[in-house]
Amino acid sequence: MKQPVLEIRNLSHRYTTRWAVRDICLQVEGRGIYGLLGSNGAGKSTLMNILCGVLKPTEGEVFINGVDARRHPVEAKRCIGFLPQKPPLHVDLTVDEYLRYCAYLRDIPAREVKAAVDRVTGECGIGNLRTRLIRNLSGGYQQRVGIAQAIIHRPLLVVLDEPTNGLDPNQIVEARRLVEEIADERTVILSTHLLAEVRATCDHIYMVEQGQIVFAGPVADFDNYIPPSTIVATMKALPSVDDLAALEGMTGAEALGDHRYRLSFADVADAAGHVVKVSVARGWELTEIAVEKNTLDAIFAELSKKK
Repeated sequence: MKQPVLEIRNLSHRYTTRWAVRDICLQVEGRGIYGLLGSNGAGKSTLMNILCGVLKPTEGEVFINGVDARRHPVEAKRCIGFLPQKPPLHVDLTVDEYLRYCAYLRDIPAREVKAAVDRVTGECGIGNLRTRLIRNLSGGYQQRVGIAQAIIHRPLLVVLDEPTNGLDPNQIVEARRLVEEIADERTVILSTHLLAEVRATCDHIYMVEQGQIVFAGPVADFDNYIPPSTIVATMKALPSVDDLAALEGMTGAEALGDHRYRLSFADVADAAGHVVKVSVARGWELTEIAVEKNTLDAIFAELSKKK
């Protein structure tokens, strides 16, 4: 049986009288990007700090590639790369100086440091910036330097906390592409409270709410957690909203513009076929129809109610 990269057993942590996380169990076995999703204050940061060895849990166990993180913390940490929400950069150093410093911190042998820096600057697309002071780099390139320090020692598990926070749209696209490339060879846990980020980047989701796991599974299962109840139809003849709202089983109708309508049904299973039949009978000239997925916000809100 394949050794899990990360295994958490009955993990709980308490600050004074308040439990930040409670009885969390999860297992990550292979490569890919695993989203750690949750609202602010849900317990994500506590969970990340525990699995990265920054915080000692009140109860439970964490195993990194089979190594007990409490009994053998140094050995476990050799398998982990961590990028906090605010990258731990020394801005008065050059990129090369900083990454050499990180290599020594990670106990990379002196004879291998140059090769490690060469490799990681190439992977992160910052090879031409090695002599630049970090403070003079853009936010996007500073984030790349932060990711480079997290993977310089070739960890099996990379933990990224809000890696696209504060970046502009172009930088976000570049950061996502870099994370996907990293996940080709490693297991990545990406923590975020942004619902769109998990859909764009992650393969699996662990959602934390009030310190407990309320969802664990593929992104597709998360998308379909609440059965869809609306369809979007495009009609050339522009029927009135009142006529559409009067259709059998309809609970609402909304004009979206550009000949498009959002139609809500109590049961969407047979709704599309019914709309097609009525459109033909009344000459509405239906040109396109599709079941509309629930928004991630709606699913997030529904899952949050469970705790």
